[in-house]
Amino acid sequence: WLLRALPRSPCTTTRTRTEEFQEMAVVVPRNFRLLDELEKGQKGAAGDVSWGLTHGDDISLSEWNGTIFGPMGTSFDNRIYSLSILCGPGYPDAPPEVRFNTQINMSCVEPSNGKLKTSWGMLAKWRRDYTIENILQQLRQEMTATANRKLPQPAEGLNY
Repeated sequence: WLLRALPRSPCTTTRTRTEEFQEMAVVVPRNFRLLDELEKGQKGAAGDVSWGLTHGDDISLSEWNGTIFGPMGTSFDNRIYSLSILCGPGYPDAPPEVRFNTQINMSCVEPSNGKLKTSWGMLAKWRRDYTIENILQQLRQEMTATANRKLPQPAEGLNY
């Protein structure tokens, strides 16, 4: 009854619920976000990919390892791919630098050094809510794409 009793001021601006929500949204700090990603990686919830810190004592949470198990029915089948992931100070607002350590032939990977091309879909359209797990899962999905699934691969065991 109190709200109905108070008249609206002519100076009061009306805001949409979306604007109110955006104002209330909390931005999770970088380290809290990375600690959450580390915990998920340690639990091993995603069976076809895994990730964790390169050095357990890395208090900056910057250097990560990733692993992708090649999808069956592709030229990546029965192979394990190792990746290095560098989450810079701008992460998660800016994408991490991702590089394959294991030699691979894919359209989104620089053939000379294994770095993911910044023009690759997920990196080019980076959003704050993307995670290391999302990148690894999307790369695994990319292995099954028509453009990549039958590409000849370097011999097993070769690294960049």
